[in-house]
Amino acid sequence: MPQCESSAKTRPSHTPQETPLSAKTAGTSSPQSAEKSALSAEIPPSAARLHHMFGPLDDGNARILILGSFPSVKSREQQFYYGHPQNRFWKVLAAVLDCPVPSDIPEKRAMLLTHHIALWDVIESCTITGSSDASIRDVTVNDLSALLGRNPVESIFVNGAAAYRFYEKYARPLTGREAVKLPSTSPANAAWQLPRLIEAWKKIME
Repeated sequence: MPQCESSAKTRPSHTPQETPLSAKTAGTSSPQSAEKSALSAEIPPSAARLHHMFGPLDDGNARILILGSFPSVKSREQQFYYGHPQNRFWKVLAAVLDCPVPSDIPEKRAMLLTHHIALWDVIESCTITGSSDASIRDVTVNDLSALLGRNPVESIFVNGAAAYRFYEKYARPLTGREAVKLPSTSPANAAWQLPRLIEAWKKIME
C-alpha cells in the first residue's frame, strides 16, 4: 500500500461560476404577473441555481473514483470537498488507508492521490437549498467521461444514497459504468457511527 504523504501542492481549481436564481415579484395587475408569482412560489426563497465551483481531484493515475452529489455550503466556501467539520469523509478515508487524518487541503490531496483515488461529484449544476440533497432539482451532470478517459479507473464508488440515485439516473446512461453505493459520511446519516462507516468503506480497497 502506498505510504501517506504529509503535503502536496494544491492543484488549480476552475474559476467559480455561480448563477443565482432570479427573484420573481408577485403582481396583481395582469395574468402574466400572476403566472410569474405562481412559478416563483414553486421554488423556496433560499433556493439557488448553482454551478460546481471547483474541478475534480485527479492526477491521471487514479484507479478508484469516489463521487459525491454536490458540494455543501461549507465545501463551496472552502472550494474543496467535504469541508463541513462534522462530515466523516476524511476520518473514514484516513482509517481505511491507514493514514493520519489530514488537517488541511494539501494533505487531503496528497492522501488520496498517493493511493490512486480520484474525487469528484455527480452534479455540475442544480437548483439547491443550502446543503440539502433532498432539495436538489434541475440537474446537469458533470462530464465524467473526460475524467474516466484520462485515468485508469477500475472501480467507481458513490458516497450515499442521494449521490447514487443521481448517478444512476443521470450519469450511468452516459458512462455505461456500474457504481457501488457506500453509506453516506454526512452527519445527517446519524444511524451509521464512525466504526461502522469505516468497516463499510473498506470495500474501496478490495
